Amino acid sequence: MDIGAIFILLALVILVAMYLAQPYLEKRAKVVSAEELELSALFAKRDDVVSALKELEFDNALGKIPEEDYPIQREELMAKGAEALRRIDAFKADTGSSGDQLEAAIDARGATSPTEDDDIESLIAARRSKRKAKSGGFCPNCGNPILSNDKFCTSCGKRT
Repeated sequence: MDIGAIFILLALVILVAMYLAQPYLEKRAKVVSAEELELSALFAKRDDVVSALKELEFDNALGKIPEEDYPIQREELMAKGAEALRRIDAFKADTGSSGDQLEAAIDARGATSPTEDDDIESLIAARRSKRKAKSGGFCPNCGNPILSNDKFCTSCGKRT
């Protein structure tokens, strides 16, 4: 083995070791303030209530919940969700609205113009029409998708 190859291999091993050790060498801990922690907890509570409401609606549609219990449970969940939203609004009002900062950041990035949106929509429509033209449906034997110009299924080999 050539001495140059050994040095290249050694340099490569050192680079890989440095890359792997980088997270351990950097001691950057993200400090979360009490306000951010409280706001995060409020958002989690709101999300939990929304999920519970969706589940309640689904269970009601399936008939798993008695009709007399549904309005009571829904009202309790709505009250919990409203309380969480009130607390989020009060928290944002106390600490300075971060929603305004978010809106300002979005405005700073700039909005897309209507002509750009129309161009994107026309490209999407063209792509969808090309995909529909290529699709030939599904194989009657195995159910896998086939193209319109396929004479045999690519999965099972049955004639289409």
